[in-house]
Amino acid sequence: MTRRIALRIASLVPVLFVISLLTFAIGKLTPGDPVQDALAGQGLTPQQIAAVRAAYGLALPLPEQYGHWVAILFTSGGGQSILLGQSVFSVLAPAFVNTLILAAAALAFFLVVGVAIGVVAGLNHRRFVDRLLMLFVQLGSNLSVYWFGLVLIWLFALKWRILPATGETSTGGGTGSLFAHLVLPGFSAAIISTLIIARLVRAGVIEAMDSDYVRTYRSQGLPPLTIIRRHVARNVAPVIVATTGLETGALLSGVVFVEAVFDWPGIGTQLANAIQGHDYPVIQGGVILVATTFVVVNLVTDIIHDLLNPRLRGAR
Repeated sequence: MTRRIALRIASLVPVLFVISLLTFAIGKLTPGDPVQDALAGQGLTPQQIAAVRAAYGLALPLPEQYGHWVAILFTSGGGQSILLGQSVFSVLAPAFVNTLILAAAALAFFLVVGVAIGVVAGLNHRRFVDRLLMLFVQLGSNLSVYWFGLVLIWLFALKWRILPATGETSTGGGTGSLFAHLVLPGFSAAIISTLIIARLVRAGVIEAMDSDYVRTYRSQGLPPLTIIRRHVARNVAPVIVATTGLETGALLSGVVFVEAVFDWPGIGTQLANAIQGHDYPVIQGGVILVATTFVVVNLVTDIIHDLLNPRLRGAR
C-alpha cells in the first residue's frame, strides 16, 4: 500500500508537467499580443512596449519563455499582472479562497442531501418513495445551473426576500452574513453533483441490500440499523469517496457560471476580468492553479479510496 501511494504521488510530476505545457501553449496560441492588448490606450511608445515585453520574457525563444514562466511560478508568485502590477498569486489568492469557500458549501450540501436521497431511495427500492425521489432526480438532471441560479434569486431574494441575491457579505456583516450569502450560490453549484451522487449511492445501497451476506444477516434477525451501519455503509463508502473527489474538482472548475450569476468574488470572476483585460499572466496563473488543485484533489481521493479497499489494505 505504501509503495502504491508513493507511485501515485510520483505520477503527479508528469501530469503537472503536461498541464504546464498546455497552459503555456494556450497562452501562446491565443490571438493578439498580450502586452499590446492589455496596455492598449495607455499611449506607450514602441520602446516602452518592447521594454515591457522583455520584462515578461516575451522576447525570448519559445523554449526559454516556457522555462522563464515555470521559474517565476515557483520564485516570483507566478509573475506580475500586466494590468495591476502585483504578483499573479497575490491577485488570485483572495479570489481562490472565496471559490474554496463556495465549493466547500456546495460540497457539504451535495454530500448531506445527495447521500440522504440515495440511501432513502435505495432502502425503499421499487416503492413509492423511491419512484418519487428518482422522478425529482431525473427532472433535476436536465437543469441548467445558470438558469437554476436565476430562479433561486427570483424566488428567495426577490419574491420572498429571505436571502441575499448577490455578493459575499452585506456591509458590516460577519460570519452570519457570509453563511446567508452562501446558501443560494452553494445550492445552485451543488444541484447537479447532488443528483449524481444520489443515483450512485442508491445503486450501491440496492446492490448491498440484495447481496447474499446481507440477506443472511437479515434472516438471522440482525437489526436493520446495524446492517446498514456496519455492512451497507462500508460498501457504499468507496462510491461516496470516489464521487466526492470527482465532483470536488468539478465544483472548483465549474462554479464560474454560479459566480457570474451571484456576483461571487471568486476565481471565475477574477479570470473573467483578466480575460476581458487581456491580462495573460493572471489567466495562465489561474488556469494552472485550478488545474493543479483538481489533480491534487483527485490524488487524495484515489489514496482514500485505496485505503478503504480491504483487498488493497491486506495486499503484501
